[in-house]
Order: sequence, then C-alpha cells, then structure tokens
Amino acid sequence: MPDTHDRTTWAVLGASGFVGSVIAEYARAHDIHVLDVVAPRLAAPSTTASSARESAAGARVAEDELVVAFAGARVVVNAAGLATPDSELSPSLVGANSALPLVAFSAARRAGVERFVHLSSAAVQGPVAVLDESTETMPFSPYSQSKAWGEHLLVEADDAGSQDDVTELVVVRATSVQGAGRPTTTRLRRLAASSFASVAAPGDAPTPVTSVAALAEFVTAVGAFEGRVPVVVLQPWEGLTVTSVLEAAGRRSPRRLPRALCRFVVGSARVVSRLLGGRLAGPVRRVELMWFGQGQTSGWADSVGIRPRPVVADLLRGSDA
Repeated sequence: MPDTHDRTTWAVLGASGFVGSVIAEYARAHDIHVLDVVAPRLAAPSTTASSARESAAGARVAEDELVVAFAGARVVVNAAGLATPDSELSPSLVGANSALPLVAFSAARRAGVERFVHLSSAAVQGPVAVLDESTETMPFSPYSQSKAWGEHLLVEADDAGSQDDVTELVVVRATSVQGAGRPTTTRLRRLAASSFASVAAPGDAPTPVTSVAALAEFVTAVGAFEGRVPVVVLQPWEGLTVTSVLEAAGRRSPRRLPRALCRFVVGSARVVSRLLGGRLAGPVRRVELMWFGQGQTSGWADSVGIRPRPVVADLLRGSDA
C-alpha cells in the first residue's frame, strides 16, 4: 500500500492550549504544515486507572473523529490535557490526562501515523533525587497520578500492539515549564521577589525549571528525528540552579537556610499533608523544589546532540505585560 502521508504534515492535538499553541507556532516556523486539532472532552466513570481504560474503550465516536483529523499526518503531538497541579482527583482530570492519550494513540494507529508524541510531566516521578527516562513513576498528587496513569496506559497499549502497527510511541516528560502569561510563572516571580524566597544552603542544586520555547523546540526535534526514539524522553535541563532561578525571577538574591532545618520542615509538612488526605502535597512539593531543586540525567537528547536554546532565565527576567 503506498504511503499517503506528507512528511511535513503534523497534527497537534490541543493546539489552542498554552503548550500546544507554542509547539504549533514553532513547527510552522520550521516549514511543517500543522493541523490544529481540537481535543474531545472525556470524563472517566470514576477516578481509577481502570476507569480511564474503560472510558477510552468506550469513546469510539471521539476516536473516529480523531482518525479523520489525523488523516495524512506523519506525526501527531498530543499537547492536550488539564495542567492543574493543585486540583482534586476527578473524572474530568482522569479523562483528560489518562483516557484521552489512549484514545488519541489508538486513533493515530488507525490513521497510520508514523510517530505519536505524548506530552507528559516529570511530576510523575515525584520527589526522586534525579529525574530519568525510565518508565518508573512515583506520583505524589492527583495531577501527577493522572499523568502517570496516562503514561502507563500508553506504554501498555504500545506493548500490546501487533506487528502491523506502524505508529511509534514517544512520551516527552516536560519539566517545570514557564511562559509569559502563565499563572505559574507569575506566581514564581511574586515568590522570588518576596521575603519568602529562600534556598537550602549552599543553594547550588540544579532545578528543572524550563521554558515553553525550549519545550516546543525539543518536541519539534523529537517529532522530526530520523531514527528510533526511546519510549520515554526527558526535556533537557536549561542550566538553572535553585539560586539562579530565584535571582532571575525576583531580581534579588534569596536567603540561604540551614539544610537540616529545610529537611525537617519538608518532612513535617509531608506528615501533616498525609493526615489531611494529601491535600497539601502540591504546595509541599513546590517548597521542596524551591529549596532543594531536582537533578536530571543528561538523557537521550544529549546523546544525539539535541540541545534547545536555554532561554528560561531571560524569560523570568521579563514581564508578562
């Protein structure tokens, strides 16, 4: 059967969103024809991984519509989902972050797409000391749990595929993505400029704070890469430390706190959060990242020479106006 796919045509699911719109714009600027695809709204019957799988299996109409939308595309980028780190675990969160990726992957397979790039989050690995590209996850919040389920269901479907399936699955784990106008970036600037801005001494730990521009560049490089890509790839580090990110965002040096004190505070806060049903997991984790940062492996991108421009420091020094 002849190949009817245009190698310069991609489909971006969720192209109107914060990340999806930047990816679509960057791809177009590099001579890629982009099909903007609206993501269907899915809700799982309950808040479990099995309910997400059931919801995906029952979303036949949505899948059929995506097959038509993906027709002729060589690459599909799934940038859809709910980026709500502090939300409760809900059917809509599970539907968007766990079930929808599986529906989109199935549609991409049926459309004969060559590569399906799913945007996940490094939050699925939780408080590990060093982020890596393994399929192991340790979610710590409802949001990270929903993203972890999305990854697991995709890998499960990929492993269960037949030899006739031509679609290559790639999960891109985005780190702490910042961008002009994004609420998380505005909050980071306010925190960095406040008296609460602090780091655990000596303050030289790496932090996975990155820019949406670098993410768009990386995703485009992944989609266009000639050759096999690992199932899980990590967004490259942009070189900031816990001190330099606060200095860039707040234009002032943060306080350096005793490391032992910071460990005690984080540990105590985790105990309180567990007693409250995990409701403080997100805020506690953000404080931990501010103080201690998080390392990451150099990963696949570095091994093949993909190094997006490090622009997050300049972004944080700017304004949203």
